[in-house]
Amino acid sequence: MSEERTGRPARAVAGVTAALDRIDRLDPQLGAFIEVWHEESLARAPAAARLPLAGLPFAVKGRSGIRSFAARRLIAAGAVPVGSTSVPGPGTVWQTWGQGAHGRTVNPWRADRTPGGSSAGSAVAVAAGLVELATGSDGAGSVRIPAAWCGVFGLKTTNGLLPSPDRSGLAAAGVLARSAAVAETYLRHVLDGYEPWAARLPVPALYSEDLGYARVDPEVAAVVRGAVERLAASGVVRLGSGGCELLDPAQSWQEVRGGAPSSTAHAVRTENDHRLDAFFARTPLLLTPATPNRPHGHEGPGGIYSTASTWAFNLSGHPAASVPAGFTSDGCPVGLQLVAARGADVSLLGMARAVEEALPTVPPWNPWTHMRRRNPGTSWPR
Repeated sequence: MSEERTGRPARAVAGVTAALDRIDRLDPQLGAFIEVWHEESLARAPAAARLPLAGLPFAVKGRSGIRSFAARRLIAAGAVPVGSTSVPGPGTVWQTWGQGAHGRTVNPWRADRTPGGSSAGSAVAVAAGLVELATGSDGAGSVRIPAAWCGVFGLKTTNGLLPSPDRSGLAAAGVLARSAAVAETYLRHVLDGYEPWAARLPVPALYSEDLGYARVDPEVAAVVRGAVERLAASGVVRLGSGGCELLDPAQSWQEVRGGAPSSTAHAVRTENDHRLDAFFARTPLLLTPATPNRPHGHEGPGGIYSTASTWAFNLSGHPAASVPAGFTSDGCPVGLQLVAARGADVSLLGMARAVEEALPTVPPWNPWTHMRRRNPGTSWPR
């Protein structure tokens, strides 16, 4: 037996051990995890080492995340779940925060701000370098909002592409990852018949700042607009004229979520579907701010709907991603949302990789990622 093959279990154990050590050291200040599975994950590592993902440590969203379709697929491919990440606590009327075993979940860039939610802990675990990949779910922006506010990549898949327990049909499986390239690891192993797709540049695209109804923080808008201009200048996208104007989906989303949509809600949803179908028939990529506002404090968002830019695509079912676009002057990350046609998840990921490569950002100081760089752990097969 080759030295390479006999050394795999040891490397897998070492990689899982390093991830667990980082969680033990940093999570008391971050609050990203509800549970950490020390014994179980170390026990899985030697056998996982012989599978394609070779013991890649990952986290799952919430206590039920280990039973999700995506988690089961990743485990079957040799990834090792190391713990469950925080979600909003019981009785919460707003969902853009998390509650971990050590208390509230804090944003790694600004501890006085929320990381977003409901996939709060998953985003923080990735942003702080505790794991490279974590599962999420997105019913109104629950992957894309924390991805934007924590400065990581987040993907909501096409509604119905992967199994979801959500009876309303609004929620779709998703992933939080250090980059779109790492997110490709997720999609390759959870999606049947995955075939890599490289974007042909420039990608025809349109930018809509407000989708016709959202009120966007001027500085957030400026950061995203600057990112879009850099993409156009570098030849990644070719911006067309016009935009994408939709009817405000807020009431429709709430009524669909409640299980009793009115005729008005149905009409708004149908009209937006018609407009989006027409849009994607002529343009493969829509660009918008991932959120209209920067991360709010731990007391809540007040009257602001952080979901204003995201939940239209839960109603319509389109795949959408958030890519880091830059930072506001107070050190808060901002996300650029990419939306593609239904079922175009693989090509969306390819476009996201091209966008990401063209948008290097110079972040303010982040002690968590600094600690991660000093102890990088193991490089994993993709």
